[in-house]
Amino acid sequence: MPDELIPVDFAMTKILQIRGQKVMIAPDLAELYGVETRRLNEQVKRNIERFPEDFMFQLSVEEFSELKNQLQDSSWGGRRTEPYAFTEQGIAMLSSVLNSDRAIKVNIAIMRAFVEMRQLLSSYEEFSEKLAELEEKYAQHDEKIRKIFEAIYQLMNPEGKETKTIDFKTEGDNGRKCKK
Repeated sequence: MPDELIPVDFAMTKILQIRGQKVMIAPDLAELYGVETRRLNEQVKRNIERFPEDFMFQLSVEEFSELKNQLQDSSWGGRRTEPYAFTEQGIAMLSSVLNSDRAIKVNIAIMRAFVEMRQLLSSYEEFSEKLAELEEKYAQHDEKIRKIFEAIYQLMNPEGKETKTIDFKTEGDNGRKCKK
């Protein structure tokens, strides 16, 4: 059996940002682990003391509705309850409660995806900062250089390429974002 059952880049596509945290939701995790969502939820409930709020939380009705609309995933229809969202620590804990070789190997791939995502975001932020510094220093002096910076910014976020962002606003909340 290969060390990695799922490619890291595939796992990265399942990581969302909800309530300011990078998470994966139970139906996606169940699919990756090769179990029914119901089974995953049962194991979590049996071991609920292992999943404090910073490891797992349940989406609100509004959050789940907005997530379904944004991702346009019809496979989530017919659910009676809103799914759980697991942080990186919660996902690590899942391998202990699911207790299978597959769960351990899938968790390794997911942990690698979280690490790779952090590295990509860090690299992107560093690049953006350096680019802004260079633009401030040189672009104001020369029209050609300013156009080069405009071209670079377009390459970084081409027109027509939509970034998937979900804005959540609930009672007592200033707004939350969910990116995919």
